[in-house]
Amino acid sequence: MTVFNIELEEVTDGRWLAEVTELPGVMCYGADKAEAVAKVQALALRVVADRLEHEEGSGDLLEISFNAT
Repeated sequence: MTVFNIELEEVTDGRWLAEVTELPGVMCYGADKAEAVAKVQALALRVVADRLEHEEGSGDLLEISFNAT
């Protein structure tokens, strides 16, 4: 099983930034924490699906979990 960690940070304009640390460039803004987490999880799943489709991923990407910190 692969566990992706999500780092959250509130930015100066009040939005939240969520980043999946194991997937470079996978980050999203949201109006609140929940929205930022939902958006970044969806983006991470798209990236993983693309990797699997192009045979760049391994079998451990078939079971995925997220841990928001």
